Amino acid sequence: MYGIDILVEEHKNIVEFCKSMKSMCCSIIEGEDVDIDLVKACVAFGKNYADHLHHGKEEKILFKIMLEKLGPVADKLIRNGMLVEHDLGRLHMNELLEAIDRYEKDPSTLNKLDIITNASGYATLLNRHIGKEDEVVYTFAQRALSADDKERVNVETKAFDEDPENKADVAKYLSWLENFKSEYPAR
Repeated sequence: MYGIDILVEEHKNIVEFCKSMKSMCCSIIEGEDVDIDLVKACVAFGKNYADHLHHGKEEKILFKIMLEKLGPVADKLIRNGMLVEHDLGRLHMNELLEAIDRYEKDPSTLNKLDIITNASGYATLLNRHIGKEDEVVYTFAQRALSADDKERVNVETKAFDEDPENKADVAKYLSWLENFKSEYPAR
């Protein structure tokens, strides 16, 4: 199923991002200076690639169709699980951005800790969240949605992916990710 296959591939990129972000946090703990521009770039990746480009497809396409068609089980799984975790990820990214702003004004240990805490918390949350989506949500959708609904997911996902602005953003963020991974390989 194209729509879900694309989401799974995007998950692989997000997992790689999370590994490198944790590696960056470890480097800061080990004494490396906080690279404010790099942390801001991490926030941009989280907000744009992971949230807008990936979670946007889940929320506006797959989850929307699951909520329309699959009843109370999907409602509980999506509303009380996946959407809550999406919001927690957004909270971590917003808190990380605020921590960067505070650190720029006052490079204290406390503000450095807030950067590390929110970056690492985001990475931990997303890794657990992705496991649930890949192993539970997506398999449930593939098993329970009708052929017509699966095709609707595929068509809407292709349209989202083919939007020129979305295509350009994906290319930009995947290129950035390759550089980030080489600078902060997974530990």
